[in-house]
Amino acid sequence: MILKNAILKITGKKINMSDVAALKQLVEKHTALKQEIGKIIIGQNKAVDHILLSILSGGHSLLIGVPGLAKTLIVNTIAQTLGLDFKRIQFTPDLMPSDILGSEILDETNHFKFIKGPIFSNIILADEINRTPPKTQAALLEAMQERSVTVAGHHHTLAKPFFVLATQNPIEQEGTYPLPEAQLDRFMFSINLEYPTFNEEIEVVKTTTSDIKAVINPLLSANEINEFQHLIRRIPVADNVIEYAVKLVSKTRPNSINAPEIVNNYIDWGAGPRASQNLILAAKANAAVNGKYSPDIEDVQEVAYAILKHRIVKNYKAEAEGVTEKQVIESLF
Repeated sequence: MILKNAILKITGKKINMSDVAALKQLVEKHTALKQEIGKIIIGQNKAVDHILLSILSGGHSLLIGVPGLAKTLIVNTIAQTLGLDFKRIQFTPDLMPSDILGSEILDETNHFKFIKGPIFSNIILADEINRTPPKTQAALLEAMQERSVTVAGHHHTLAKPFFVLATQNPIEQEGTYPLPEAQLDRFMFSINLEYPTFNEEIEVVKTTTSDIKAVINPLLSANEINEFQHLIRRIPVADNVIEYAVKLVSKTRPNSINAPEIVNNYIDWGAGPRASQNLILAAKANAAVNGKYSPDIEDVQEVAYAILKHRIVKNYKAEAEGVTEKQVIESLF
């Protein structure tokens, strides 16, 4: 009762006591997941945290980094720990939309039969997504937003849960195509993978050059993940936290009422309403895995950079003066 009254005072909404028990279970499962992932993945704690937050929030993640930083391995390992159906799509310049979605073929009875593509899975690893032209990249748009695909005029619903975890090489490398803004906006998080520290790299070399293979155990099921996603959405949020998130996003829009000078000078386009939605969902998830029953402003700030940085477009002046997205976003807090 004390907990209910405290949440009611902060948010104006009560939290169900059964949800309190479920939140405790979520904290335990999250801790166990990180330990299991740590059997394979050394370092990259922030990246793993954000991927798990996006999954709990029902969002998608884009992992950016140079080759060799274990982007694919992270996704593969997380898929194993979640116990979900997993498909990997290697994006290449000659990949066609039908290679992702599937296609209709004429069977032996002269009737068209739909052959499902790899998109019909729980977790899709879109490997090196920016090595294929925009026409093929766009094949993911409907799936990522609507959780469905349309092929030859027929609507097909995807299984739940459904996540796209994409990897991307830096756009400065040869043979890459920049992702369209509409595609980028579908990703909840844009996650930069950094080089490991000296000690982490020593541990990586030790573990990957021995004959010992770690065994990954699935710790969750599809139904449990769906329940946790609904639980995250039921978490109450105080009005001032929602107002803070919306104001933070509005500050990224040049020449708006709240835009600071750094945004007006260096940004061409700011984030849209989907960023505000994702900020609150991710803040809820961040609060939940840390044992809190309602997110606060610190939870919003914790996830803000990874949610906003791929949604703001710098101008030529910013590029010329070396102003980064991180500098812009941190100035908004």
